[in-house]
Amino acid sequence: MSSDWLALVLTLPTSPSAVRVRIWRALKASGCGALRDGVYLLPARPGCAGVFEALADEVRQAGGEATRLELSARDREQQVQFEALFDRSADYKAFEVGLARQRRALRSATEVAGRRLLRSLTQRLDALQSIDFFADARAVSAATALEELRAACEARWSPGEPRTEVAGRIEAREPAEYQRRTWATRARPWVDRLASAWLIARFIDRAPRFVWLKSTVRMPKGALGYDFDGATFSHVDGKVTFEVIATSFGLDGDEALRKLGEAVHYIDVGGAASEEAAGLEALIRGLQSQHNDDDALLGASMSVFDALYAGLRDERDGA
Repeated sequence: MSSDWLALVLTLPTSPSAVRVRIWRALKASGCGALRDGVYLLPARPGCAGVFEALADEVRQAGGEATRLELSARDREQQVQFEALFDRSADYKAFEVGLARQRRALRSATEVAGRRLLRSLTQRLDALQSIDFFADARAVSAATALEELRAACEARWSPGEPRTEVAGRIEAREPAEYQRRTWATRARPWVDRLASAWLIARFIDRAPRFVWLKSTVRMPKGALGYDFDGATFSHVDGKVTFEVIATSFGLDGDEALRKLGEAVHYIDVGGAASEEAAGLEALIRGLQSQHNDDDALLGASMSVFDALYAGLRDERDGA
């Protein structure tokens, strides 16, 4: 256990008040502990020094004073006192109370509203975990409760949704060996299945045939399954199916595809926010409402992914 700490000693300018409010908010967001008024503490961990450096620069630019120090607890008792400044139990309790309240709301929520609510809960927990420097069983309990709620919602909205916690190695494959194949996935495809079909058709198989399964138990003979448990291509180590297929076929070096994958990942299972996700989700949801036939839905979505990929590629190239 490291006993090294970072301290930031601040004297804030008396005015303008907006500067003081902004700095107070930044201090709170950093998760630092307050030793006393104007003296703040963070554990000496990667990234924490940069947080204090940025805060110190902002204070100085606003006309205040800021000094960064490095120190160690003098003994075990003081180490415990320092760590107590970072007790997040009240924050986790508030999250669990909110989670219980939202669980009731999700019972009657539409899929669109429910997925939005799940992403909000995920972002809230991610933010809490990012400043939980001494995580304990409560952090594990909160994460488990959220994952159980997500699984229950997926079972209702999207039966057969792959489990994101599956571990394994992504096998390298050659596109030449996957031509004129039948690709099978669950019916009424959502964004990961549609994006994966687009990726297959545009970058892997020159003449694919897609089959939409009401039940994944009965697979067409010779078909390649994707985006369900036990499929040839599905979620692995936190990657959604689109990302797994891109990696498997050596396409993950394409920056535009990587960005598109981030949007698909965020829409499908949450995680780090993506600038493109909101617009893509709205478009796919609109296409779902317009097309009851899954082949027609895929056909309409192809131009959406074509346009998004072209825009991301032009952005990458500086166009």
